[in-house]
Amino acid sequence: MFTKILIANRGEISVRVARSCRALGIESVAVHSSADAGSLHVRVADTAVDLGDGPASENYLNIPKIIAAALDSGAQAIHPGYGFLSENPQFAEAIAAAGLTFIGPSAHAIATMGGKVAAREVAARVQVPLAPGTNGAIASAAAVEAFGTEHGYPVLVKASAGGGGRGMRRIDSAAQAEEAFAAAVREATAAFGNGEVYLERYLTRARHVEVQIFADTHGNVVYIGDRDCSVQRRHQKLIEESPAPGLSDALREAMGESAVRLAREVGYVGAGTVEFMVEDDKFYFLEMNTRIQVEHPVTEMVHGVDLIAEQIRVAAGEKLSIMDNLRPKGVAIEARINAEDVAEGRFVPSPGPVDVLRAPEGEGLRFDAGYESGDTVLPLYDSLIGKLIAYGPDRDTAIKRLLDGLDRLQIEGLSTTVPAAKIIVSHPDFQELRFSTLWLEETVDFTEAEPVDRANVEVGGRFFIIPTFSDYGSAGGYGAAAPTLAADSSSNDSATAVGRTRKARAKREVISDGTVKAPMQGTIVKINVEPGQKIAKGDVMFVLEAMKMENPIAAPMTGVVGEIAAGLGESLAAGTLLTTVTAEDAA
Repeated sequence: MFTKILIANRGEISVRVARSCRALGIESVAVHSSADAGSLHVRVADTAVDLGDGPASENYLNIPKIIAAALDSGAQAIHPGYGFLSENPQFAEAIAAAGLTFIGPSAHAIATMGGKVAAREVAARVQVPLAPGTNGAIASAAAVEAFGTEHGYPVLVKASAGGGGRGMRRIDSAAQAEEAFAAAVREATAAFGNGEVYLERYLTRARHVEVQIFADTHGNVVYIGDRDCSVQRRHQKLIEESPAPGLSDALREAMGESAVRLAREVGYVGAGTVEFMVEDDKFYFLEMNTRIQVEHPVTEMVHGVDLIAEQIRVAAGEKLSIMDNLRPKGVAIEARINAEDVAEGRFVPSPGPVDVLRAPEGEGLRFDAGYESGDTVLPLYDSLIGKLIAYGPDRDTAIKRLLDGLDRLQIEGLSTTVPAAKIIVSHPDFQELRFSTLWLEETVDFTEAEPVDRANVEVGGRFFIIPTFSDYGSAGGYGAAAPTLAADSSSNDSATAVGRTRKARAKREVISDGTVKAPMQGTIVKINVEPGQKIAKGDVMFVLEAMKMENPIAAPMTGVVGEIAAGLGESLAAGTLLTTVTAEDAA
């Protein structure tokens, strides 16, 4: 067994790995950027190494620096967590070349299954059902249009090296192909250093169900239950649960056996997740994540295992210790708590100080966090604060406990997704299993979630963000029009719901002064306008990348665009003036 492990990550997962190391009597080494020097994952580790300043590419994604830190600290192994380098085959190869152990699968398995195009080829070889998709990567928007003509719309352009919804765009018509293709490539390149994308036919009534697999070096490969991750927005999961509700035993077994066949085919070792789309009692291979998942705690709670500890044991050459924990007991549901303002369903990134964080206590509740009171959620990284997980002997009990926990979870100082989680888990559709991957965006009405706007105030040459309670995006001029929200799926009267939404917005309407400002710290990755151009209210003027996601900045009114004050690729502070829009009759 290892005596010291370096954790090549940050935030919640780094904290989680460090605590499992401590339980096993293993020292942990944290790495961090200079900006993260005071972060919780640094404080809980036994030692820490500063990888320097700058963007993630210069620290958390810098392979030579991380390996040097491991060697200098005396670590024998490196745990990658999720995200960053966790699915990078070059990282796994470099670790092995340095005489260290990578706590994960081989570089070959990562390259094969972590690359979505190659993974589809393996799935076809071992006779796992596939949704229609391209046989390889695509190189242009023309390929999108050709695929759409052949298979119909909507289609999904996806990053081959991606995960977490980055580098992914839904395309509903040929008119959207060029913009969506370019955005997916741009976001995939920024997030993973690889802009390769491919296409799949988008299933409009499907659920997202994934199977947890585990394999050791002794030939044992098992699947450890399944999880439902259908509640998503912009392909980002918000609520996950295990076991996936409402599936037949035959379907579960078929998916589990398919996942095991995939793992065996590539000689997989360690923890992995095989994701499927399930529609009309049929399942289709989606992708494989060659790492631990964000939502792994729900599997841990219903199977009574520590998946992180099992990763470490398997990497050390031990046999699987979980062969007797393959049948789930009870139900666990997880709510991701992100630093985002959910007003009217916009989920705007909301970095800032965490003045107070108090996790709820009680039977069946668990809170995995990357922050404590007094910490700051930086705009440089993803927005996950933590995960609230509730366990119960049945689904109804788990839901009640989760709602109780959400009510008592106290986070002050910044906006979070707690209000959205309450609305989702309380919704009759969620409780009665009437949902799909499109359900949240097409059905759930977030107008009851109190909006927390952020007015940009300049003091002494610096911009500060002051929370206010009014319409997001009117005065500041940066709020994109929210998607049309239908009524509950039990009712077809979508017009009524849309009417309620419009009335709610009208009550909070604030007359814009025409200024368009950066709503948060980030980088301008696209400029759609030029001085003198006529533009309609709600048209996307700029795209700002912040907290690993692209955020559209919309026109606050119909009018004429003024001078552009920001450049492509420029990193901006919150509140930076981008341009102005002058009403046409005043121009």
